[in-house]
Amino acid sequence: MITITDKAKIKIDHLMQDSHLDDKYFLRVSVKGGGCSGLSYNLDFDNEEKAGDQFFEDRGIRIALDMKSFLYLAGTELDFTDGLNGKGFNFNNPNASRSCGCGESFSV
Repeated sequence: MITITDKAKIKIDHLMQDSHLDDKYFLRVSVKGGGCSGLSYNLDFDNEEKAGDQFFEDRGIRIALDMKSFLYLAGTELDFTDGLNGKGFNFNNPNASRSCGCGESFSV
């Protein structure tokens, strides 16, 4: 399961509204190879379910993960920061043994 902070929910809602997406769309969270630590996080909006997708809902946001990504991201909290030290989504992933300085990649 992935949880979403209040700040992340607000930002996701704004992005969906700005993109004129209806309630058929959901947030797809995934992991792909790459980045300076070995694995990279990926966020996108999608409206097509894929075989093996795992679905969760938190704070009214529907979230899809493929099975591989679920194994790496179970228990992760998605946050959003807009402070002086950077702006963007942050993954608080308890499965990551190491993260890069920018927070966009990790290893287990």
